[in-house]
Amino acid sequence: MSSFAFVFPGQGSQSVGMLDGWAGHRAVRDTLAEASDALGTDVGRLIREGPKEVLDLTVNTQVVMLVAGVACWRAWRAEGGGEPAALAGHSLGEYSALVAAGALSLADAAPLVRLRGQAMQDAVPAGEGAMLAVLGLDGAQVAALCAQAAAATGEVVAAANYNDPKQTVISGTRAAIARAADLLKAAGAKRLVPLAVSAPFHCALMRPAAEALRDRLAGVRISTPRIPVINNIDVVAETDAQRIRDALYRQAFGPVRWVEVTRALAALGVGHVVECGPGRVLSKMVARIDETLVGVALSDPPSLAELKAVLGGVHA
Repeated sequence: MSSFAFVFPGQGSQSVGMLDGWAGHRAVRDTLAEASDALGTDVGRLIREGPKEVLDLTVNTQVVMLVAGVACWRAWRAEGGGEPAALAGHSLGEYSALVAAGALSLADAAPLVRLRGQAMQDAVPAGEGAMLAVLGLDGAQVAALCAQAAAATGEVVAAANYNDPKQTVISGTRAAIARAADLLKAAGAKRLVPLAVSAPFHCALMRPAAEALRDRLAGVRISTPRIPVINNIDVVAETDAQRIRDALYRQAFGPVRWVEVTRALAALGVGHVVECGPGRVLSKMVARIDETLVGVALSDPPSLAELKAVLGGVHA
């Protein structure tokens, strides 16, 4: 029998009403109440009612995705679901993973993530940055061409998310992104897809946000994770609180190495990777990264029941 892992999605998977399927579930209700108390705002109402343009503001999106991921995790555990062999989270999802692992309390994580979102939003004036998904080239080639574009323009552009072997997201200033796009097209990229984001995440332009985050992290209690959490920036499971803080700081302006994270889970003997939270972005990536893995999603009671059936013969 193989083991399983849980992974948590980040910004982009949010939607108005994304927890409606859990209406009345005690674990979800309690999670929303805990986060609302920590933030002094009704997180449940924001998720239920939006509106979309408010939910999509980075300062709100990061909070609601944190809370949604933790709510689904707690519902899984409340319904008798077992502990996975390991955890991970894509970008913001790493905070959900750390809460699930017992390294961060939700009461500490929610204000921390709200600050992270606000600091990222404030780091670059609106309209000056951009992100672009590059399909059809391997990540190393994309990174090399970004370096050429950065040298040619004197501005920032870099690989930000290594999502699967043939999909890499780049981030930077609009001018440098445009130069990189020309180079990527010439190199044979199949598609270039501009992302509807409010800031250029996971590149050097986020250093001011990272500094603000580091200051706040210094005062947040972090415990040894009960379950290993494979981080984005180094693709390792840290146990020391200060090293976890440092990884979260560097993650804000460094790349999300999701291909390597997923392969690290496979190297642990994991057979199923469960996306815990709204959407199916990560579960769809799984087989494209490693064909030995099976990706499944947990976002509502029906998917929880299906997951229990799938994992019936699987252990942590």
